[in-house]
Amino acid sequence: MTYPLRVGLKLAGQSTTINALRGVWRVADEAGFDHVWDFDHLASIGPSGPDHPVFEGWALQAAMAVATQRVRIGCNVTGNAYRHPAQLAKLAVTVDHLSGGRLEFGIGAGWAQNEFQMLGMTGLENRVGRLDESLRVIKSLFTDHRTSFEGKYYHLTDAIANPKPLQHPHPPIWIGAGGDLMLKVVARHADVWNPTGPARGTDYVAASEKLMQACAAIGRDESTIRRCNLLRWSGSSRQELLELVGADLERGFSEEIIYLEGNHAEQTAARAGEALGDLRRLAA
Repeated sequence: MTYPLRVGLKLAGQSTTINALRGVWRVADEAGFDHVWDFDHLASIGPSGPDHPVFEGWALQAAMAVATQRVRIGCNVTGNAYRHPAQLAKLAVTVDHLSGGRLEFGIGAGWAQNEFQMLGMTGLENRVGRLDESLRVIKSLFTDHRTSFEGKYYHLTDAIANPKPLQHPHPPIWIGAGGDLMLKVVARHADVWNPTGPARGTDYVAASEKLMQACAAIGRDESTIRRCNLLRWSGSSRQELLELVGADLERGFSEEIIYLEGNHAEQTAARAGEALGDLRRLAA
C-alpha cells in the first residue's frame, strides 16, 4: 500500500513562548503543511534538566484547534500514564470538535522517570500493559454507546462518553514505540507508527521486521500502518532537507515531522514551507 508524503512541524511546548508557538502554528496552517504538533511532558526533558518552562500538551492542542483553519493537529506523543483513559478520551473528543475533525491522536507509554518521581505518580511500571488497556478503553469510549471494561489496570462499568468524535470511527491513532512489547501494541491499535529510541535510527529495519511479525500474528496487513519519522533540521540547507526526506521515503516513511529547535523556530518553519513543493515532488 502506497501513501502520499505528508509533512508536519513540531515545536515542543518546552523552553519556548506562547507567541513562538502561535507563530509556528500560523506557518503550518498558511504554508500548506499537513499537520502540526506539540509534546506532552510535565517537566522539561533533555540534557539541560527538568527546570525549564513547559506548557501543558492538551491545553495547547485546544489552542491550536482554534488558532488554525486547515492543518491537522496532534501531540507527539501523549504520555498515557499521566491521565485516566476516560479523561484522555474526553480531551481528545473535545479537541476533535474544536478543530472540526482535525485531530491526530498521538500516544505512547510514557518514559520520563523524573516526572513520576517528583510528582509521586504511579503508572510507569507495567506501562506497556497499561497502554494496551488504555487504548482498548479509549477506542470503546470513542465508538460504543456504553463501555464496560475489567482489566488489570482499568475498570469501567457502563461508562458513557458523549459526544463521539467527529471523525469516524475515531481520530487516527499514532503510537510512539520501539521495544518488542510496544510493537505488539502498535500492531493491535495504530494507524501510524512513530519509531522511538533505537528503532528511530540504525535499528529501524530490525524493528520494522518485528512489527511485520506482530501484525502477522494477529492477521493484520502491516502495510495498513503508516510510518512516521521525527526529523531534526537546522533550516540552513534546502538540499539537506530534500536528502533527509528522500532517504526516509526509500525506507517507507510517508509521514515526516520536522522538529523545530532554538530561538528561530518560526523562521525555520517558513523555510521548510518554501521547500514543500520540492518535498512532495520527491514522492510523486
